[in-house]
Amino acid sequence: MSANDLPPARSTSPAGGAPSAGQQPTTDALRDSAFLRACRREPVPHTPVWFMRQAGRSLPEYLKVREGVPMLESCMRPELVTEITLQPVRRHKVDAAIYFSDIVVPLKAIGIDLDIKPGVGPVVAEPVRRREDLARLRDLTPEDVSYVTEAIGMLTGELGATPLIGFAGAPFTLASYLVEGGPSRNHEHTKALMYGDPRLWADLLDRLAGITAAFLKVQIEAGASAVQLFDSWVGALSPADYRRFVMPASATVFAEVEGYGVPRIHFGVGTGELLGPMGEAGADVVGVDWRVPLDEAARRVGPGRALQGNLDPAVLFSTPEAVEAKTREVLDAARGLEGHIFNLGHGVLPTTDPDALTRLTEYVHTRTAR
Repeated sequence: MSANDLPPARSTSPAGGAPSAGQQPTTDALRDSAFLRACRREPVPHTPVWFMRQAGRSLPEYLKVREGVPMLESCMRPELVTEITLQPVRRHKVDAAIYFSDIVVPLKAIGIDLDIKPGVGPVVAEPVRRREDLARLRDLTPEDVSYVTEAIGMLTGELGATPLIGFAGAPFTLASYLVEGGPSRNHEHTKALMYGDPRLWADLLDRLAGITAAFLKVQIEAGASAVQLFDSWVGALSPADYRRFVMPASATVFAEVEGYGVPRIHFGVGTGELLGPMGEAGADVVGVDWRVPLDEAARRVGPGRALQGNLDPAVLFSTPEAVEAKTREVLDAARGLEGHIFNLGHGVLPTTDPDALTRLTEYVHTRTAR
């Protein structure tokens, strides 16, 4: 089966195209889903489950439909995006779908010369390191990503009462890719700019906050029921540097989409020391990686936020008994939280056995059934 052989997905638009703003599902069943209730810190019938990078990575059906299709191209084919997004919902029976895309898609959409190289990640042809480089970061319009609107229109028709999570890369992580020119272990160019020219850095993050907010708005207006801001690299910073150099831009993104009333999730990797300020940035849910127990994370984040997480993805390579034991530790640490969404502490690893994810979802649902 190739990407061109995919069956057409159903649309929610009477004309057969993508829905316009305001047409997202508003059924009682969707609003009452376990995932959205947990985001709102309301009682749930069971702890909801979804997995970061569940759309793709480990699924053989994903590898089949992606065969021969470059990553960025696959993000721009609505039928393919729809199929990949639905695959883990069908297989694992998770409580939410995550829109299949990549955090650099909005940068590509505004004309940044970049590509996702297999085994490497996003690579930017001309890094952004001077003030004149900011001119390349123009505003994002809905027309730039019309394929996103079309794909989400298809997905909301297929998902029914299952929420769809939209997402975007956070300003700091996008800036790091742009400044470094690709993935970086030490972020030396990023930090050199941040400390050496704080005015240029602030202007860069302001520009990226606008692009990110616009990308999230497109997804929400097309029908996404929640959004997640991924700050994959922000764990490289100290709390003081996060507050000064990063938090204002992330807070701007969350404030820009607050009026839509959809839950906003904030996630970063290696952010145990940043959970307090991340909780202050404006999200409704804070994602926690596996390095900090959820009860301690709740203390650091403070009241008024649900938590998401946080099983170590590597645990899934162990025996079923070990997976269940470590899952119980997560669920025990989450007991008494205002709201909890079960997830991994980072994304699904590519060689994960898909059956392990299916068993894990069923185990969490069964153990937490109320």
